Amino acid sequence: MTETPRSRRERPAKPALSREGIVAAAVAVLRAEGLRKVTMRRLAQELDTGPASLYVYVRNTDELHAAVLDELLGTVAPAPAGGDWRERLEQVLTGCTRMLLDHPDLARSALTARPTGPHYLDLIETLLALLAEGGVPRDRAAWGVDLLLQHATATAAEHAGEKSPATGRRWTARCAGRPRTRIRTSPPPPASCCPAPRGPGCPGPSGR
Repeated sequence: MTETPRSRRERPAKPALSREGIVAAAVAVLRAEGLRKVTMRRLAQELDTGPASLYVYVRNTDELHAAVLDELLGTVAPAPAGGDWRERLEQVLTGCTRMLLDHPDLARSALTARPTGPHYLDLIETLLALLAEGGVPRDRAAWGVDLLLQHATATAAEHAGEKSPATGRRWTARCAGRPRTRIRTSPPPPASCCPAPRGPGCPGPSGR
C-alpha cells in the first residue's frame, strides 16, 4: 500500500531562526566535526533552511567563526574572588588557552578572529580590572591586555597540532613549573621609547 504524503501543515513547525540558534548549531558542528565544517552551507543543512537565510543574522563565515569563539569564551571560568592578582590573572589566561587547546582549528583561527560578543567583552573587562588592581597604569593596561591575549592565543595555536587529549593538562603542568613573568606596575618610559606594534591575535580594548 502506497503511503500518503504528509501535508506541510501536518509537519512540525521549524524553530524560528535566530543568531543565538545559529551560533549554538555552529558550536555543535565544531565539537563534532571541526571548524572546517562550520560553513553556511553546513549550518543551513543542520537547521533545515537555505544558506541565504543565515546571512540575515551572520554576514559571513569569518563573523560566524568569531561568534563561535565568543561563545566558547563564555565557558572559561571567571577569575577567583580572592588571592594575588597575578595568580588570578594567570588562571584566567590559562583557562582561555586550555579552551583553545580543546579546539585546535579554532586556536589557529583565533589568531585573526575579531570577536565582539558579550563573553569577549567580559574577558577584556576582567583582565583590565585585574591589571588595575595590580597598579598597572591605565594608559598601559590596554596594551597589556593585547599582549596577554596574543600570547595566550599564539601558545594555543603553536600546540594545536598535538592531538592528544592530555595536551591541555601537560601544558598547564609546564606552566605551573615556570617562573612567573613580572608585570610592570610602575610607570614605563615614554611611549616613543617603547613602541608596541600590534601583531596577530585576539584584539584587545585598543582594537575595539
